[in-house]
Amino acid sequence: MAYFEWADDLVIDNGPIDNDHRHLVDLVNELHTATSQGRGQEVVSKILDALIAYTADHLQREEHLMESAKFPHLDRHKIGHAKFIEKLVELQTKYRAGSITVASQLSTVLRDWLSLHIRRNDKELLKFMKNSGAARKP
Repeated sequence: MAYFEWADDLVIDNGPIDNDHRHLVDLVNELHTATSQGRGQEVVSKILDALIAYTADHLQREEHLMESAKFPHLDRHKIGHAKFIEKLVELQTKYRAGSITVASQLSTVLRDWLSLHIRRNDKELLKFMKNSGAARKP
């Protein structure tokens, strides 16, 4: 069983947003698997680099979608996105400084943030778009 299971209540668009989310979930699970096998320190740097880059790209895509849909809570979402990227960079800094607990911290932070981000924030966007009659789904 994976550390973070994809579930139907995480589905947003059955398209690019979900593909991004699934990729992020895969990275979380890869990190957790490595950590549980005692290989967390071996893979954390590579996964952190990939997570920071991919998450930044994904959040830009989301923000662009929100902007084009005239989503009224874009500023709040941008603040949340920026704080999450800051948290990832903070963990990367700790790792580079020699912290041995970053792999397990990162697994938990990612699982919890992704779960809440998708189930609350992205669902809020989906609901807005459906209610506003926006032609494009997120």
